[in-house]
Amino acid sequence: MNRRQFFLILLTCLLPLGMQAQQETFRFAQLTDLHLSPRNANPTEDLLRSVAQLNATDSLDFVLITGDVTEEGDRATMEKLKTCLDLLKMPYYIALGNHETKWSDSGCTAFSEIFGGDRFKFEHKGILFLGFNSGPLMRMAYGHVVPQDINWMKESMDAFNQGDPKRGKPVILATHYPMQEGDVDNWYDVTDAVRPYNVRLFIGGHYHSNRNLRYDGIPGILMRSNLRDKEGKPGYGIYEVTQDSIRVYTQRIGEPPKKWAAFSLTRSYYDRNGKAEKYPDFSVNKEFPKVKEQWTVQTGAGIYCSPAVEKDKVFVGDDLGYLTAYTLKNGKKLWSFQSGKRIVGTPAASEGIVVFGSADRHIYGLSAKDGSQLWKVEAAEPVLGAVTIENRIAYIGASDHTFRAIDIHTGKVIWVYTGIKGYIETKPLVTEDKVIFGAWDNTLYALNKTDGKELWKWTGGLTRMHFSPAAVWPVAANGKVFISDPQRAMTAIDIQTGNTVWRTFQSMVRETIGLSEDHERVYSKTMNDSIVCYSTLEDTPRELWASNVGFGYEHAPSMQAEKEGIMFGSTKEGLIFALEGKTGKVLWKHKIGNSLISTVVPLNGHELLFTATSGEVGLLKTKK
Repeated sequence: MNRRQFFLILLTCLLPLGMQAQQETFRFAQLTDLHLSPRNANPTEDLLRSVAQLNATDSLDFVLITGDVTEEGDRATMEKLKTCLDLLKMPYYIALGNHETKWSDSGCTAFSEIFGGDRFKFEHKGILFLGFNSGPLMRMAYGHVVPQDINWMKESMDAFNQGDPKRGKPVILATHYPMQEGDVDNWYDVTDAVRPYNVRLFIGGHYHSNRNLRYDGIPGILMRSNLRDKEGKPGYGIYEVTQDSIRVYTQRIGEPPKKWAAFSLTRSYYDRNGKAEKYPDFSVNKEFPKVKEQWTVQTGAGIYCSPAVEKDKVFVGDDLGYLTAYTLKNGKKLWSFQSGKRIVGTPAASEGIVVFGSADRHIYGLSAKDGSQLWKVEAAEPVLGAVTIENRIAYIGASDHTFRAIDIHTGKVIWVYTGIKGYIETKPLVTEDKVIFGAWDNTLYALNKTDGKELWKWTGGLTRMHFSPAAVWPVAANGKVFISDPQRAMTAIDIQTGNTVWRTFQSMVRETIGLSEDHERVYSKTMNDSIVCYSTLEDTPRELWASNVGFGYEHAPSMQAEKEGIMFGSTKEGLIFALEGKTGKVLWKHKIGNSLISTVVPLNGHELLFTATSGEVGLLKTKK
């Protein structure tokens, strides 16, 4: 070996890992926050202008698309989007945004069917690119990265770094939300999971503006929306990757790109052996030591529904399509049944039969004893609705514009109602001779529970789909139906006529409602700190009390429930609380994780069941 060869080999060995992995310069583009809409042609025009300019741009290897690609998450708009994106002359890789995950008549399954998956993975010239969903799925809450996606990221990066004990190969991660507090409830789980690897950059959108951030030290870029700006020009991002850096540009239509950020591929931005800068604060649990978690199970999959219980069993559906039974006493897993796709709606159990809907377009009846399938009913579209069972009949709505009543023992469909324009996710109220539910079409429906004939419809003057009373679980008392909706109003509706009795914006409530056991009070959660209580007796709104629970900004649709005079509730940040029903006095608070706790199920005044988006199922108990 001559002297020149020796120094070349030595130089190669001394090169930083990032430089060794990256051999060629390349460029790629980012499109984000497209917001294609069936009622507004401008976003589609903006996208097509961007596609045309991208196709006319030399040396772009691919395009990343980072969420909020539609306004309403509907299949027709996503299919239209695909026809536009397929005009690109280079490959593209796409991830979901909150508009595809909150408002989705398919339970977010159409996205995967149309685009081939809800996450992406590819290696390009020495760099691994991973894109994944940051939620929230079918619930108004903070974003959330589910356990199975965190595991997938780690497994993907481990495989990419096989043979490299230092995990030094560079990785770029793409999401819609920024991985920070106030945007994603478990950001710290994500940053802690990826920290040991050589993550060079997070790429995202959501804020419709250019932002250069740090997620526990890891660089994060948010790009402007593709929508036309104040000067009428759409735009997107361009990234230039060299042997030692990543340069970030904004590209407006008809203008040269403008550089606004740059990152090294060789220097360290964060401690790969460190931890997140902040974690959830559990100090509230020390303030109320009498509240204990009797048992908790980590399922490893996201959970969006509330638990159902019958006798000594608890039933929970999850993101992987499993309906699982646990023992009420200690949380031991008894059995599990897998449907074809995720379960969003809360199941119900009665007379030894569990009923639930799945995004695989079926409604199932299982044996509560062993999970064996007794029957299934096919729907034309995914079934996202929660189930209510009364007198052997299960009531459930689906995304095929149909509401069904089904005999739980035989699976026979007793009747169907097909006059629904939007999709259904709510748990129907069955009371007196009626079944009442809302849909994502600005409408609350009342049907005859015996034959399914329409009795009345209420719209309350709502004009936007996003204001629909579709996530709230209605309650009824003293001749009135009570709801709250995303327009921040609580409404009382005459149960016989469907006419508005009263409607108030006084408390700024949103999509939550609960009823006292004596039917004299309704509860709701405001969007800042407080629980409010109104009388059900009068024909005008009368607030009985308002209690500051201290949960901060809140907009998650988790209902309140009362048992033995105690009102229980929960929040998007994992807080469960108990108030005295008649006075609003705060009895206790308990925090579980930092992710959305669905509607809790009180068993009595001191025991309740809960599920969390982070995959937890548990029983909470207080000392009497």
